Amino acid sequence: MHVAVKILGVVVVGVAIGLGATWVVVVHGNMPGGVADGPWKTSLVFGSAQSDPYTRARVALHGLFALNSKETLYYTATEDSDGHALDGKCRYQLAGRDPNARWWSITAYGADDFLIPNARNLFSVSATSVVRQAGGKFAVDVGGENPAGGGNWIPAGTGSFSLTLRLYNPGPDVALDPEHAVLPSLKKVSCP
Repeated sequence: MHVAVKILGVVVVGVAIGLGATWVVVVHGNMPGGVADGPWKTSLVFGSAQSDPYTRARVALHGLFALNSKETLYYTATEDSDGHALDGKCRYQLAGRDPNARWWSITAYGADDFLIPNARNLFSVSATSVVRQAGGKFAVDVGGENPAGGGNWIPAGTGSFSLTLRLYNPGPDVALDPEHAVLPSLKKVSCP
């Protein structure tokens, strides 16, 4: 009986260590096939047959569905262009031109990977909703108060958050070299 208890204890500890290690890899591990373009990071194996079980678990945990990179590229920013973690109490500005894709959107998510509740039910900007300046450039405020009162604003709550840039049917230059795609910059403007 004493030996059986020891064996059971070893099995329980082994399973606990295995599950704990798996959780750490899925939640905090590096992205296989990952590339970075400024503050934006993506994996080229999301939604593909090349994704390993950990990548599939990461997609299931942090997102509902992932198409393959020929159909959609998913870039995520958890830091600004200077490498500082995104904080909803601060205000940031996304600035640039339309990324080369049939359609795109940028959405804010809270630390729990869900949309950030706000009074205006405003969660994202897209190719069809962003207001552009002369010459096609756009500037979108993220976090803080809506300084201009206009539509180029994404509320970000008060805690840590991330931004997801989705490029649907990315252009050939983006699909072939996603590490050098022309994507919006993300600069901190102010922080209380």
